[in-house]
Amino acid sequence: MDFSVTSTRLPDDVALITVSGELDVYTAPALREQLVDAVNDGARRLIVDLAQVVFLDSTGLGVLVGGLKRMRAVDGDLVVVCTADRLLKIFRITGLSEVFPIVPDLPSARSWRA
Repeated sequence: MDFSVTSTRLPDDVALITVSGELDVYTAPALREQLVDAVNDGARRLIVDLAQVVFLDSTGLGVLVGGLKRMRAVDGDLVVVCTADRLLKIFRITGLSEVFPIVPDLPSARSWRA
């Protein structure tokens, strides 16, 4: 599966960033750019949809952590959409399942509250 990352602005200062393919050392900079752009454009909630991601490495995780830090700096939040067991296991093993809100679908991400 080819890598792609797209950003869509939603109402209420929400940005939806959809990622597909392998999120690794080679592709993570594209995600970082989308996250930074969304914050700079005024998003206060980032929804990162990983439903179509087939591989995630430490660089990809680092970019997500960086995005969360950027959002917290502006009193925002970052919600991850993910249902793939192999990715959820990575979040659990690294302890990041306690850091990120991880929800199963876009409606849950839209309605999530800290």
